[in-house]
Amino acid sequence: MRQFLRVAWLVVQKDLRVESRSFEVVSTTLFFSVTVVLIFAFGLVREGRPADDVAAAILWIALAFSGTLALGRTFERERQAETLRALLMAPADRPALYVGKLAGMLVLLVLIEAVLVPLIGLLFQAPILRYPWSLAGLLLAGTVGFSAVGTLFAAMLVRARSRDVLLPILLYPMTVPVMIMGVRGTAALFQATPDEPLARFCLAFLVFIDVVFVTLALWTFEPVMTD
Repeated sequence: MRQFLRVAWLVVQKDLRVESRSFEVVSTTLFFSVTVVLIFAFGLVREGRPADDVAAAILWIALAFSGTLALGRTFERERQAETLRALLMAPADRPALYVGKLAGMLVLLVLIEAVLVPLIGLLFQAPILRYPWSLAGLLLAGTVGFSAVGTLFAAMLVRARSRDVLLPILLYPMTVPVMIMGVRGTAALFQATPDEPLARFCLAFLVFIDVVFVTLALWTFEPVMTD
């Protein structure tokens, strides 16, 4: 177990060190996600008042699109430098490599969310501070579920010629339950009369999905990545 965690931590350190030198993925993904939110804001905000019940959906749409872009850019960099192949050839457990890649992706997406959530609150007058811990739990659980599947598919498609097209085609149908529960739970917190039981149910369902997705990904990562 100690060796497993050590390998995963080394992969996380490697990814964060590379990103800290270039900020390629963070800057590109952040610019894209902010642009998406601004486009919706200009289209749905009239005379300073946003349309009803749109903030939650726009937040999760921006997260899904920016997450897909981050996955694609991260693994494209791995492909160009052949680092993923080198990692797979190393004498280390492949599930540990997956956990490291997943953790690195989570750190990047949490940084993006730290900017998106206040922006949504500002532009769409969303009460993001009403239940901050519940909102943070929903976002974290949804991000884990989305990234668990996305990391597996992005690694699997890294050598495919049509990887940029295939990734969203495979990823979005699998993560529909994550998006639905994320939007429903967030909307329950944002509405005028918050529905806390619904938000808690959505959070519990997301945690269940996370356990299923991460378990399946750990189980299948080694077979799908075997040449």
